[in-house]
Amino acid sequence: MKLVVAQLFTIFLLITSSFFMLSSADSSCGSKCNVRCSKANANEACLKYCNICCEKCNCVPSGTYGNKDECPCYRDMTNSKGGSKCP
Repeated sequence: MKLVVAQLFTIFLLITSSFFMLSSADSSCGSKCNVRCSKANANEACLKYCNICCEKCNCVPSGTYGNKDECPCYRDMTNSKGGSKCP
């Protein structure tokens, strides 16, 4: 009986820790994208695409414009027309 309780507790800890990691990744992207898009004219669109790029690349270039060489994945992601997808 103690073994079953210990196993269930371990499974519970593993599941809850994965939720904490997911939520911390999202908040990291959110705060980085808020800085990145702070001076954008189309702020909502900028935030939308920045968050998409951040989730896929796990990075956002510093500053509000440029510096894309800091994150090659972010820099190289393109939209359907071949333009830069990430702000």
